[in-house]
Formats: sequence, structure tokens, C-alpha cells
Amino acid sequence: MSPNAKDRIFVALDTPDAATALSLATALVGHVGGVKLGKEFFVANGPDAVKKIAGIGMPLFLDLKFHDIPNTVAGAIRSALPLQPAILNVHASGGRAMMQAALDAVTAWSGPRPMLIAVTVLTSLSDDDLTATGVNDTAEAQVLRLARLTQAAGLDGVVCSPREIAPIRAALGPGFKLVVPGIRPEWAAVGDQKRIMTPRQAVDAGADILVIGRPITGSDDPVAAAKRIAEEFG
Repeated sequence: MSPNAKDRIFVALDTPDAATALSLATALVGHVGGVKLGKEFFVANGPDAVKKIAGIGMPLFLDLKFHDIPNTVAGAIRSALPLQPAILNVHASGGRAMMQAALDAVTAWSGPRPMLIAVTVLTSLSDDDLTATGVNDTAEAQVLRLARLTQAAGLDGVVCSPREIAPIRAALGPGFKLVVPGIRPEWAAVGDQKRIMTPRQAVDAGADILVIGRPITGSDDPVAAAKRIAEEFG
């Protein structure tokens, strides 16, 4: 991980508009560590548009959260690898066999190896939300359970909310990568995220990569917003 604060920031380009995403990504080159493209963008525009974003030269987090039977997930990973993402992810709740199939697909790839991580519990979910789905435990306990499973499967790390950074670090050690959404500077609106933290708090707790969307992309000056966030923990 680069010591430069800005390199820890991946900007979430959560838009179906390819031109808007490309314009934002181009403006942010050199000011952040990378960009994240998720389902909204991918479904609207497809892999060719992803290639255009990747072509500007910033690391890409392809946030498609694969979750299916092992063979299908392995095939999806193989299809995504030619896009040369720096980070790919699956859902840890898909199980160990599924995660290992994804890892096998990444390991067999002849090109640059992306970081392969797993989503634990979505940052929009509270303890009550989990109870409604049949998980009779706290979000933190479920995150730790899935993080341990992810490490046992051989993946590089997890996506987790800021609130679970410290317990995961304590349980799984310094080498396990933590990619953290739910980051809100004190001056930004909370939105629909429930388990949030400021950039400074998240980095102090042990986050490796901060995924930040609306505080940057919704700003009148995205570059200035990105710089301001980096200065808060740099």
C-alpha cells in the first residue's frame, strides 16, 4: 500500500451514465488511488465502457459482487479478468467452495493478478435487518464469521464497514486487506449508509482502501473534495 493518502481512496462511480463516469474518472487522475465501477454502471454500459474507464490508467475496482454456484462464479471471474481490474469481489456468504473456485480462476489467469476480496455484510444493513433475514447475531459477529471464512478460503481480504475494521484486524492480522465503504467525512451527508466512520477514523482503525462515492462525486468540485478528504488523514 502506497504511503500517499490519496492512493488509499477509490472513488465509487455509481452512475449508469458512461460519459459522466468517464469525465469524473479523467478529472480525478492523480488525485485518488483508483475508481470503483459497480452493477449500475456495468448493466447499463457493459464491458466495453469499463475498458474505456480502465484505459485512463487508474486502478479499477470492479465491484460486481459475484454470488452463485462455484462453477458459475469461476466463469464470471474468468470473463472479468480481461478487463484487468485491480480488485475483484465475491460475496463471502456464497461459501468457501465458491470463494475457492473464484480464487482458482484468478490464480490460473496469465495476466496481472487482481486482489480478490469478499463482501461480508452490506453497509446498509443493521442488526435488525440481519435478524429479519434469519441471522440471529450482530452485524459485527456475522462480519467476523464471514471474514474468517474468507481468509480460510485463501482470498486477499474483505469488504467491511468501518465499524468492523478493528475487530477484523485483531482477529485476522495485519496482512489481510480491508476495503471499506461507508466512509463519510464530517462535512458530508450520511445518505443510506448505517455503519459509517470518517476517513481519519477508518485509517486509524486499520483500513487499507477507502471507497468513497457521493462526498466526492456529488461535490461541485470533485477534485477539491478528494484532496480535502486525503488531507484529513494524510
